[in-house]
Amino acid sequence: MIALLSVPTMSLVMSPMQGAGLLLPVYLVSDVYGIYIYRRSFSGRNLAILVPASAIGIAAGYLLAGKTDEDVVRIVIGGVGLSFLAMRMLSRLKGATEARPADIPRGLFWGSISGFTSFVSHAGGPAFQLYALPQNMPKLMFAGTATILFAIINLMKVPPYLALGLIDGADLRTIAALSPVAVFGAWLGYRVTRLIHERVFFILVEIALLLISVNLIRVGVAGL
Repeated sequence: MIALLSVPTMSLVMSPMQGAGLLLPVYLVSDVYGIYIYRRSFSGRNLAILVPASAIGIAAGYLLAGKTDEDVVRIVIGGVGLSFLAMRMLSRLKGATEARPADIPRGLFWGSISGFTSFVSHAGGPAFQLYALPQNMPKLMFAGTATILFAIINLMKVPPYLALGLIDGADLRTIAALSPVAVFGAWLGYRVTRLIHERVFFILVEIALLLISVNLIRVGVAGL
């Protein structure tokens, strides 16, 4: 979730797509470790729904590359994230906290959005959270499903990123410097997830979604 702030931060010194191209190889390295960590903690049904859906979003991102206003995408996703949190708060006030099972229509929609926004600026997390949080999955299953899903999404992004010339060999030294830090971040995130209470974990997820949504809107408005 913290990684979602990386592209907006790098956008201060380079274009968002250049930043996304630089970070993709770094994420691929940490993804290998992430898959190993969560190899026994994930929702197979959710992955079966979200992986094909995200492929649709990635294809749309590739076809619309150069035509998509990344700042508008940021503002829309940030606005949806804030709306979702408002609905979660309202449902808690009403006492309606029953888990919503995984379903194909919502999964296809939010999975496609997640794939598209991940392609544009590695910001697929909010869309995944909007789909997955209402399911009230156990914390390790939630984290594992997210980790494995975005590892697959990152792998699927490699061919279109190569075709668009976004992965430049001149950045290999930067990638080599960032990769160990990313692996350490994956390890630290796993340890923290195991240690904290489940209710606290999901409160932190919602706080992260709030901060990320506000940041996406801020960066989007500044860009426009």
